[in-house]
Amino acid sequence: MVMNCTRTSTSCELLKQVFQKIDAQSCPKVFNFHMHTVHSDGRLQPSALMEQAIAIGLEGLAITDHHNIGGYLAAQAWLEDWKWKNPHSNIPYLWSGTEINANLLDNEVHILAYAFEANHSSIKPYLQKSAVTGREYQAVNVIAAIHEAGGLAVLAHPARYRRSHFDLIAAAAEQGIDGVETFYAYNNPSPWKPSPTESQQVQQLASEYGLFNTCGTDTHGLNLLQRL
Repeated sequence: MVMNCTRTSTSCELLKQVFQKIDAQSCPKVFNFHMHTVHSDGRLQPSALMEQAIAIGLEGLAITDHHNIGGYLAAQAWLEDWKWKNPHSNIPYLWSGTEINANLLDNEVHILAYAFEANHSSIKPYLQKSAVTGREYQAVNVIAAIHEAGGLAVLAHPARYRRSHFDLIAAAAEQGIDGVETFYAYNNPSPWKPSPTESQQVQQLASEYGLFNTCGTDTHGLNLLQRL
């Protein structure tokens, strides 16, 4: 199992422990590591997202808006206020997160970054609300930047690209990726559930390459229990 977190932090160490336990039942009611707000292409306000997360009973989550952490910062501020007003309630753990476009095997893929230091200079180019170009757009450099910021890098929905997930996961592993979004609902079923064939294949590849398994609804609409 890869153990990146070069600038080891409590947040990153805790996330590694969680990722080691993720299975097909983890999402969407225990953990959720892929969701969007109005700060990118989602419809949820960060406050509404957090209200849902608490109502669902999530133990932990990450908001992964594209190329920015505006939703995460707003949700973090809301959660701090909520903790103060509800001192005896169960509090979900909110990790930093973002979704970054990158080039891998001449295909555009999305890399999810988690538990990074939000103010670290290495991650700043990827938090400007639009995709980068040139050298910074290469997956190997995206992954390196996430690691330098003390975070973990995960290949999002690996079976959704033009290139086979068998090829992409092998290449991402070679370039230092920490995990893959194993449990993902590719056909937007209702209720949400991971696509069995793809999830099984990706889980096998994760095992083969020593990668973490993660899960997420990739919510863009108003319901954290659905993708759209």
